[in-house]
Amino acid sequence: MSKVTTEIASAAVREIEPELRELFTKVVERDPYEAVKMLEPYPDEFVVKMLELLNPAAALKILQRFDSSRRETILATASPETTRQWMRNQAYPERTVGQLMQPPLAVFRPATTVAEATEQIRRLARKTIITYAFVTDEQERLLGVVVMRDMLLAQPAQRLEEIMLRDPFYLTPEMSLTEAMRAVLVRHYPVYPVCEKSGQLIGLVRGQMLFEAQAVELSAQPGEMVGVETEERLTTPWPRSLRFRHPWLQVNLFCGLLAAVVVGLFEHTIDRIIALAVFLPVLIGQAANTGSRHSRCVCAASPWATSELGKNVCCWLRKPC
Repeated sequence: MSKVTTEIASAAVREIEPELRELFTKVVERDPYEAVKMLEPYPDEFVVKMLELLNPAAALKILQRFDSSRRETILATASPETTRQWMRNQAYPERTVGQLMQPPLAVFRPATTVAEATEQIRRLARKTIITYAFVTDEQERLLGVVVMRDMLLAQPAQRLEEIMLRDPFYLTPEMSLTEAMRAVLVRHYPVYPVCEKSGQLIGLVRGQMLFEAQAVELSAQPGEMVGVETEERLTTPWPRSLRFRHPWLQVNLFCGLLAAVVVGLFEHTIDRIIALAVFLPVLIGQAANTGSRHSRCVCAASPWATSELGKNVCCWLRKPC
């Protein structure tokens, strides 16, 4: 698990109930398959609480790996807003904003007074963190955003349309994480509304979750280049890791042996024309790019290495790539 993910998980642990702390830390460190095995013995209410604490994309991956009957009971146990949001998030591809959405609970009409909105936010704040209030019309199109500071300074009888920030910035669910990061680069808001292209409010994304998902994606990219799955963790059992990596290991072995065979085919030519030896580092470098960790692998596997010139060149090249 990356350092950024560990810090985010630690911050979240401090805010949840004591009985969830130990298991929450373990679930964050596991891949979805292992997380399901850990959560299976617990009741549905406990599983729902755990999934709501996780990054929505990670929670969705775990939920999808439960068997169909258990998944249905978990969805039935969650609140209608959470269930509806989870079902909606499934419609979007991985690594998009749509899979990170949470339900927008503090949604009001323009004519709602500050006193009425404040009372409702007090009730909502008991079960979730409310950062902004969102103002929509009858078709759920986003009209504005109300900051808590403006509500605190406003008169109780004022309507939200008088104090809201009009035409607010929002993300679209089809955006990739990279596109979303570019869009929010100069904004740094704690929460971003997510709307369809028509302007209809369908969810919200917390900036913390967005940066966490992007950090995990960036940390997974080097591993993907050598066959490591994005779901693989340090705690993943070795048989499962072997299934993930075995195809790439076979390709790596084949490429390394192929490079050694090519050198062997031109053994006598290289012995006669010394100048061709300068191309050997190029060949070994290409072999290293296929996944061979040391240049000495080619030298050791090649019959050419037994010649006097081969011994000298291989001795010079025997260093980590």
